[in-house]
Amino acid sequence: MIGDLANSVGGYLHDVFVVKLDWWVLLGFSAQAFFTARFAVQWIASERAGKSVIPVAFWWCSIGGGILLFVYALYRRDPVFIAGQGFGVFIYLRNLYFVLRERKQGAAA
Repeated sequence: MIGDLANSVGGYLHDVFVVKLDWWVLLGFSAQAFFTARFAVQWIASERAGKSVIPVAFWWCSIGGGILLFVYALYRRDPVFIAGQGFGVFIYLRNLYFVLRERKQGAAA
């Protein structure tokens, strides 16, 4: 019984991570890694400052990862993923606009 379960799980993992591996899956993993990097960027910046900080690199990682995940979702034809990433990218772009506008106003003052 345990051997059958191990074979089933092993077969599933082999199918998902080996048989189905193609350039689109590699794009998806790259996008997810890029998107996830934003948390490391934010965490390191906050640790250095001793308070919660959201650096500009966080928004760039969010935009880059979000766009790549959106393209991946379009290819996979996943409506939930398409809607979520499409909306998220809009929010990341808007936040980056606010940050850059504030910097520009600060530099002009």
